[in-house]
Amino acid sequence: MWNFFVCTSFRFGYVAVVLAFAMALTVARPAVASPPPGFGPNMIVLSPSMSQAEVQREIDRVYTLERRSEFGAERFALVFLPGEYHVDVPVGFYTQVVGAGATPDAVRILGNVHSDASAPNNNATTSFWRGVEGLSVTPTGGTMQWAVSQAAPFRRMHVRGNMVLNQKRGWASGGWMSDSVVDGTVDSGTQQQWISRNSEWGRWTGSNWNMVFVGVDRPPAGDWPQPPYTRVERTPIVREKPFLQVDDHGRWSVRVPELRRESMGVSWRGGSTPGRTIPLVQFYLAHPADTAAVLNAQLAAGKNLLLTPGIYNLSEPIRVTRPGTVVLGMGFATLRPTHGTAAMTTADADGIEIAGLLFDAGEQQSPVLLQVGPEDSKALHAQDPICLHDVFFRVGGAGVGRALVNLRINSNDTIVDHTWIWRADHGAGVGWTSNTSANGLVVNGNDVTAYGLFVEHHQQFQVLWNGNGGRTYFYQSEIPYDPPTQAGFTSAPGVNGWASYKVADSVTRHEAWGLGIYSVFLRPDVTLSRAIEVPRAPGVRFHHMITVALGHLGQISNVIDDKGGPTSIEPRVTPKVTEFP
Repeated sequence: MWNFFVCTSFRFGYVAVVLAFAMALTVARPAVASPPPGFGPNMIVLSPSMSQAEVQREIDRVYTLERRSEFGAERFALVFLPGEYHVDVPVGFYTQVVGAGATPDAVRILGNVHSDASAPNNNATTSFWRGVEGLSVTPTGGTMQWAVSQAAPFRRMHVRGNMVLNQKRGWASGGWMSDSVVDGTVDSGTQQQWISRNSEWGRWTGSNWNMVFVGVDRPPAGDWPQPPYTRVERTPIVREKPFLQVDDHGRWSVRVPELRRESMGVSWRGGSTPGRTIPLVQFYLAHPADTAAVLNAQLAAGKNLLLTPGIYNLSEPIRVTRPGTVVLGMGFATLRPTHGTAAMTTADADGIEIAGLLFDAGEQQSPVLLQVGPEDSKALHAQDPICLHDVFFRVGGAGVGRALVNLRINSNDTIVDHTWIWRADHGAGVGWTSNTSANGLVVNGNDVTAYGLFVEHHQQFQVLWNGNGGRTYFYQSEIPYDPPTQAGFTSAPGVNGWASYKVADSVTRHEAWGLGIYSVFLRPDVTLSRAIEVPRAPGVRFHHMITVALGHLGQISNVIDDKGGPTSIEPRVTPKVTEFP
């Protein structure tokens, strides 16, 4: 075609016109890149140069494996190079769908990207461990369905239409949205709870128990408790999650967004997200067969880590010690300790980024799965915080697992940007003496900030906050279903059970917004005295809390300390406290 146009242009004397046309074609041509050596078979790079049928076959092959595989061993990342695709992308378990452009609009899906309910009767309450980021979607029919519950991040997306967060009004228990734009309406419908951070839309509709909006420039109208909306105008401090990208010359890199303060709306509205770019050659591309010793040697040599999809069995912790190190998991890369150690520890160092990982407890009890900073951490990191993005934890479900603490944060100024810390209530290896876990999250550092904190079913305090100056924006928790007796589920004389969210008596400054704590007791004689337990101090303040009994047995007697009153099923009572104290 080029020769034809050149000859024709010379024949008619339109050289300049044709050259301009050719340059326009060059600029518009989508990036073409081959996957760097080492991505492996489960990190599938899709290109607009492939036939649409070929792209669809790869998508369908992954979904066939992952549609019902709630506790399976396969992990996948579908990476779309910049360009346009006419495909349907269902997203199953342990599947991450990623656009590898500098902005979401660089990868354009014309068709569908969707998460469907994984249980009968349109029930999405177990639609876990799946995610999408970095794409624009023009959905067939005008509405994108994202029926999900926990551990299903929706990040850096542009929906050119509407979005619904459930399937045909069936139950869902999500969820997370950040750095995303929806041109039309977001309908939350039957979603029990949701957090949206730094996102934009035409309109939001729907509410249930606990809906939190932080740094959203058009939150829905209405105030807690009717409707149960919690609005925080600006996000005080955050760094968006690092992401994989490829440029027009086929060069791969990881973008690490800059720290934002008092922000509202998306990071990419003016173009690419501000930050620093790390060439992929500065990353070690890890594979599930790699040992902890291999990974630690690469870290010690100054490499960052990109963990390709799969399960990593670790006989010792991965040790992240260098300031500014990035550890990025793809396709829900899973870290499983095999010898009763931590899966990962970090130094008390500036700017460490840990993102996109599932920590899965092994059969031998670990003292902690992820520890941020050693016990004596004292450094201040306010100018360059340690950040955790989409880090998820599981004790049991895929098999017997045991951990004393899942996530312990010793470093000051750490930011938690979406986590689900789950002691399994179903699956394999589940029982009061089988999948044991005392605490989901223990915070010892000062000035730690958490967005999207989901913590469930641990056997003592779900969250124990010892550090000063902590802030939580959205909290969702179910207390354990399976305490066998009240005597065995007692935290202090005269106190039934362990509060879900505990602020230590020594703390003088702490604040939290939008908290929902729920119960499903399996024994009739087990109750919880209070969902939230805090010291009475002027600097300790809580906003917008609810408790709900989801089962017919037991109750939560108070929402926070001695305030709120008991839950009940018949009649349905869901106590709410607007402000405390």
